[in-house]
Amino acid sequence: MKKNIAIALTLLSAVCAQAQEKKYPEPEGMRPGMTEFWTPQRKVVTPGDIKTNSAPSDAIVLFDGKNLDAWHNGNGGPAEWIVKNGVVTVDKTKGDIVTRKNFGSFQLHLEWCVPADINGEGQGRGNSGVFLQDKYEVQILDCYKNETYINGMTGSIYKQTPPQVNAMRKPGEWNVYDIIYTAPVFKEDGTYLYRPRVTVIHNGVVLQNNTEILGTTEYIGVPRTVPHGDGPIRLQMHGDPSKGISFRNIWIREMK
Repeated sequence: MKKNIAIALTLLSAVCAQAQEKKYPEPEGMRPGMTEFWTPQRKVVTPGDIKTNSAPSDAIVLFDGKNLDAWHNGNGGPAEWIVKNGVVTVDKTKGDIVTRKNFGSFQLHLEWCVPADINGEGQGRGNSGVFLQDKYEVQILDCYKNETYINGMTGSIYKQTPPQVNAMRKPGEWNVYDIIYTAPVFKEDGTYLYRPRVTVIHNGVVLQNNTEILGTTEYIGVPRTVPHGDGPIRLQMHGDPSKGISFRNIWIREMK
């Protein structure tokens, strides 16, 4: 009996030893090519020329200094702001102007200038705005040594999010906006699945960094949720008593 037990223990030990000694394939070593992919190749976009203020090759030019063919009046008629010497100046008797084309997510570039002899103070001094999808306003205002409520400053998401800093150039000098906008996504019930988001760079300085927009930018009241699809860009004719501001070199790049 003891002999049988000893034999059984010996066999079991041999099986265990064999199991411990069994070798399995080692994971293959990583090679650089395992994490590289080559297709689809990116399309080539020629950047704009800084010297001539030209737009990137894949941009839609909204204003090149010649005409307002890409725009109409806010009420649907012809856009009748004043085009002269390569710039367009707000005509305060003609209302807002709105792009004829609608957009989803995009990169928008525009340059704007407050008259050197601007007058007024607060919101009554060089006031305008750029509305994204005709719903959400990025404020345009002369905030050079001109104080106002901070969520109504230049670069604010109007009445919502103040800019991080004040990067205004003095009246008579050109300001540059580069705006990166991600359109919202709505649920079937009309509420936001994803709210719109925006980055605003003013004269090379970040004012809004991927900021969530809460809803429509209202002059009176709180933001509203209004389901919508693609929408136009609107430039505001503000009813303040100061002289109208000017725009130039406006282009947009559609993004997915």
